Amino acid sequence: MASASTSKFARYLNSETGPKTIHFWRPVEKISGTQQIALFATGAIWTRWCMIIKPKNYLLASVNFFLGTVAGFQLTRVYGYQKTLGYTGSEAVMNIINGKTGQPAAAQPAQEEPKKN
Repeated sequence: MASASTSKFARYLNSETGPKTIHFWRPVEKISGTQQIALFATGAIWTRWCMIIKPKNYLLASVNFFLGTVAGFQLTRVYGYQKTLGYTGSEAVMNIINGKTGQPAAAQPAQEEPKKN
């Protein structure tokens, strides 16, 4: 009985929709750089806004601060991954901005051209 529940738990833990898909241990090649840029900007903007309004909303500011911090951490992970693929710093940044955070073009399978009848 214990092995069956362990098996179900292991399947849940490692599934495509399991808890590993939204936390820090998500594979870096599956992280969207453009989404992380948007989250970083959102966290920074709203953290600043929470300090400008009256009354100051420290709780909301802390949530947005950590949102921006986590997004910044994920961006550094994606940048480091791009560097390990052999891209220069500027190429890595441009890949992140353009949403190309997966494998380099040489490692991706070539797309077939449509057949002309």
